[in-house]
Amino acid sequence: MHYSAYCRFRDLSNGYIMAEIFYWYYPDDIQMHSFDNGASLSTKLGNWSQLEKFFLKRKLNISKELIDGTIHCKPGAAEILVQEIYVMLTHRRVKTIQDNEVDFTDRHYQEHLPMVARSTATKAVKSNITLSEILAEPDIDVNKQKVQAVINIHLQQRQQERIADPKRFNVKPSLGERAIRLMPPPELNQSETSLTNRSSSSSSYTSSQTDIRSKTNVTFKEIKVKQGDRSYVSSSVSSTTPPSTLSAP
Repeated sequence: MHYSAYCRFRDLSNGYIMAEIFYWYYPDDIQMHSFDNGASLSTKLGNWSQLEKFFLKRKLNISKELIDGTIHCKPGAAEILVQEIYVMLTHRRVKTIQDNEVDFTDRHYQEHLPMVARSTATKAVKSNITLSEILAEPDIDVNKQKVQAVINIHLQQRQQERIADPKRFNVKPSLGERAIRLMPPPELNQSETSLTNRSSSSSSYTSSQTDIRSKTNVTFKEIKVKQGDRSYVSSSVSSTTPPSTLSAP
């Protein structure tokens, strides 16, 4: 983070400049003698507490996340807060200075650095979670969730690095990545699909018969069946036939 950017965050973090801005538009609601231009955490929380009461009174929609990010000098929070206040007070549109989605971390700054200069997981936690943030919210469970969110973002960056430069990390493609991807055939209507299925079935049946007939290596084997003795059958038939009557001479 550049020193000039850090100074800009620090100047806006105590809320004194914001109180001066709103005093110009609402002199009856803002009492400047009740604001302290200090740098301690208690001073910041006190000034912003008065401003939040004023926002609630005037029904000004200022995000609590933006306020907390400005107090703890989160990257991008002060700029977005100034933009929203400018649009709110002047009713004019302003071109945003943030090109990407802001998550109040140094993720976009790390993406512009070479891989060897990017932060480790420990450095990412130290850079994105400030001491004032821990003092303002001493709950261990809440701080654990913040740390886990920073680590998850860091792991996502590492995964993108491995995808972008697999040779550097000696990543070998899997079998699915090596496989050739074929486009699926275009979808047909139900009638066309039924006709296609019928024609394919008939053609397959005809082709199967043709293939069988065209094969020259098909051999046929003659099976000989052993039959019984015919003499025994004929003798049995003759024995059962009645003798013929002889005519007298």
